[in-house]
Amino acid sequence: MLKIKGIEKKCWRKMGLGLSALVLIAAIFAGGFYLGQGGRSHLSQGNRILAYSDEAANGGKVSAADQLDFNLYWEVWDSLKTNYVDKNKVTDKDLFYGSLKGLAESVGDPYTVFMTPKESQQFADDLAGTFEGIGAEVGMRNDITTIISPLDDMPAQKAGIRSGDKVYAVDGVSTIGLTVSEVVSKIRGPKDTKVTLTIIRGKEKPRDIVITRSIIIVKSVKTEMRADGIYVVRVSNFNNDTEELFNKAVKDILLKNPKGLILDLRNNPGGYLETSVNMASEWVSEGPIVAEQFNNNRRNEYPSTGSGRLKNIPTVVLVNQGSASASEILAGALRDYKKATIVGETTYGKGSVQSLSDLSGGAAIKVTIAKWLTPAGDFINEKGLTPNIEVKLTTEDADKGLDPQFNKALEILKKVKK
Repeated sequence: MLKIKGIEKKCWRKMGLGLSALVLIAAIFAGGFYLGQGGRSHLSQGNRILAYSDEAANGGKVSAADQLDFNLYWEVWDSLKTNYVDKNKVTDKDLFYGSLKGLAESVGDPYTVFMTPKESQQFADDLAGTFEGIGAEVGMRNDITTIISPLDDMPAQKAGIRSGDKVYAVDGVSTIGLTVSEVVSKIRGPKDTKVTLTIIRGKEKPRDIVITRSIIIVKSVKTEMRADGIYVVRVSNFNNDTEELFNKAVKDILLKNPKGLILDLRNNPGGYLETSVNMASEWVSEGPIVAEQFNNNRRNEYPSTGSGRLKNIPTVVLVNQGSASASEILAGALRDYKKATIVGETTYGKGSVQSLSDLSGGAAIKVTIAKWLTPAGDFINEKGLTPNIEVKLTTEDADKGLDPQFNKALEILKKVKK
């Protein structure tokens, strides 16, 4: 989930899947790059301020090991500018943004990320549901770029990309050691152009999959009223349009009074925290939906908004390894309050919250600020949510167009007497 500073809107305000940025030396470079002695002097002044803060926090004492000489930064800068074999291909902006990316990566958290202006705009496009690319969400699993969710009817899915595929190369260039943002920037590109992903699926041999990029316009909520009286709501993301579309779906559900409801969160990588809370509140009329645990042991709970319009409709929630973040919050709340039966496979396991801040020049930073827990206190990070009923969707099933998870949901709801 994501929280956006200065924009108290539904912007992944707190986000759970995937993606982040950073600020530290931004003030130093405000108004342009300060190179030469003037810039170094400015940086030194900033360092003294930080050191003073550290001293105050430690009773006025700073150990020798904790004292930093920021001249080292400029030594590295000068060495690269002078000695790098292809120095003419590297700009000051490359060095500057690269240093900020490294600063964010130094905390060792894959979701704390600095985004350049271009990456920040791409991220905003993602939230708006419109961009050019292949139509798939990617994340980092065991230091390997992994497909979290190919979006329905998008180029990636049509080409055969599946949730859980490991991406080892893009157009023949290895992804090992690259951040998620760097891999995404390589995968994206203008519509009608092609990109080749080298993927490994399970224990199979590597394969190349060629995908033709397109304009990706995604409505995050799709609905279907089946002839057998079961209403299906598929939620692909928790984006800008999700809450409005879901509210329309709820009104339609109440009007048609179905026998049961299937909420399909498979391959949903997450999004706005507040949206997941408001959606869960359609089943849970009171009590906390999710709790955040911050680094100072402060805890913050998000209570139900109290609507509860769907609380009496038998519900099955479908999840898989591509269900992450806000998806897990929604599924976890319905599981803990026994408002739904969870069917499918163990979810992705993203139990952290990111804050998104806009920076100078159009850049942005996502910083992990908290861990989240289900209403019952379950911390799902890296372990995921275990469904009430485990049903696997195998490669053979997918190849044959079979969906045993969805069929199990139908079986459960058709047994319900209403």
